[in-house]
Amino acid sequence: MSGRRPLAPADEGAEGGASPRRKRLTFVTGNKGKATELGALLAPHGFEVMQDPRGYPEIQADTLAEVTEAGADHLLANGLQPPFVLEDSGLFIDSLKGFPGAYSRHALDTIGCDGILRLMAEVPLAQRSARFEADLLLVEGRRRRHFAGLCPGRIATEAAGAGGFGFDPIFAPAGRSHTFAEMPPAGKSRLSHRGQAARALLEWLSETAKP
Repeated sequence: MSGRRPLAPADEGAEGGASPRRKRLTFVTGNKGKATELGALLAPHGFEVMQDPRGYPEIQADTLAEVTEAGADHLLANGLQPPFVLEDSGLFIDSLKGFPGAYSRHALDTIGCDGILRLMAEVPLAQRSARFEADLLLVEGRRRRHFAGLCPGRIATEAAGAGGFGFDPIFAPAGRSHTFAEMPPAGKSRLSHRGQAARALLEWLSETAKP
């Protein structure tokens, strides 16, 4: 199945007149929460994020960029037409020597938030530092560009909040007492690793769109 043509103007409105011209950006992810977050960040700037849920193999690698690069290779080899974006993110916990890091998806699927809390049951509050990192990869023909984001914080002593997804219920960003899952989406996006990467992507798209 070929990919949508992102970054092209959206169709104009029907009888009610022309709708605002928006650019479509295909985001390859099976995670609806990620697509929703990116869409909310880019929508005010004239971009409509179209989720392509086909997914791709997430290789076991030491860095997030290696995972997204391998994912892009797989998608291109299987017929997806650029441009498109894909993203990998990870939770890096200092007291666990960076675990789960680039293996966060596997850790989430196997031990989940409860498993991380069990691993840290004896870790004192002062030693629960962690960070979220994101690598957002834009694939444009033969050209690829990475956009990174990082959010420092700590692992909570118990899960809290019903919002967000993934490890959000156990991660509190630096200087905040609430977890990502307790924050409204806009509040989380202002601080999050994904929000930082998305803003860097937006800056790049805005610059390249200038005449």
